[in-house]
Amino acid sequence: MKRWLRPVGALLSGLYGARRSMIGGPGHRGPASDHFDGRVFRNTTGGAGKSFGDFWRWQRTRRPKPWPTWVDNVASPSLPASLEPGETAITFVNHITFLVQFAGLNLLTDPVYSERVSPFRSVGPRRVRAPGIAFESLPPIDLVLLSHNHYDHLDLATLRRLAAVHAPRVVTGLGNAAFLREHGVADVVELDWWQSRDERGAVVTLVPARHWSGRGVRGRNRTLWGGFVLGRGATQLYFAGDTGYGEHFAEIRRRHGAVDLALLPIGAYEPRWFMREQHMDPDDAVRAHLDLAARTSIATHFGCFQLTDEGIDDPIRELDAARLRHGVPAAAFQVLEVGETRGFPARGRATAGATC
Repeated sequence: MKRWLRPVGALLSGLYGARRSMIGGPGHRGPASDHFDGRVFRNTTGGAGKSFGDFWRWQRTRRPKPWPTWVDNVASPSLPASLEPGETAITFVNHITFLVQFAGLNLLTDPVYSERVSPFRSVGPRRVRAPGIAFESLPPIDLVLLSHNHYDHLDLATLRRLAAVHAPRVVTGLGNAAFLREHGVADVVELDWWQSRDERGAVVTLVPARHWSGRGVRGRNRTLWGGFVLGRGATQLYFAGDTGYGEHFAEIRRRHGAVDLALLPIGAYEPRWFMREQHMDPDDAVRAHLDLAARTSIATHFGCFQLTDEGIDDPIRELDAARLRHGVPAAAFQVLEVGETRGFPARGRATAGATC
């Protein structure tokens, strides 16, 4: 075979194998609202993602900083044997994935265990560090919060594996259930923005995010994106998913009150002309922390997959600078090592967080 045919053949083979996962399902049909026209979703403020032309402009002009090919984790998870009511334990798995544990409830946010976040097995962003807790070491998982259908958030291989081993309930935005069920993830509940439901004693609410959805050239914005507010007893957890900065943070606080724990993205933000509408930078994340009046925020969405142009450690350095600019102490906006577990006491007790 001629040399030039080999990569073409590999690409065509990958496209054939990936094409079903790139469509993203039939989407959602229903009554129109302030963020849905009956077929396509939109943000209530700002745009709904850059155009394909903008994407190619970025690809032609980008100057990404070099990343290491591999980073060894320095922390090991220390999962609690038990938790008292009101206590929370959080373990940073990688990227956007956290294991969140309450008394009697274990959940994962946007679980990603795959080697790549891509429709292709051999092309696309590849992890530079192992998951902080091995899949086989996970405790029984009751619930998955799935923010939207981008590849670095909706990881089909991981969700299928979780369905087979743990059978958790997946809570996600409108339009995602049919796609997940087609791929073997059966127990799925869809919510619209501001809709709530009780799951194992926790009240789960899908809240707005400033983002977009799609897994390929078809089906753009046919499924809903969002974050989550989860109330368990007196504790409120906010998981932002992917989002640009916007007025929705103040609205979440107005409707739900101050949150105890906020998982806020700080990475995948360069270049700003392309990423600003869809991804916060560290300064945006600190402003969101203040808008939410969060007791403690924890950084997410960095350090595992090179998705954009900043360096691997830039988000953490810039978060340090942003905290200083806004007068936010390090204990109020924390960065966990991959694999680290921290415990957070019930409201009204010390709030700095401690390794379990």
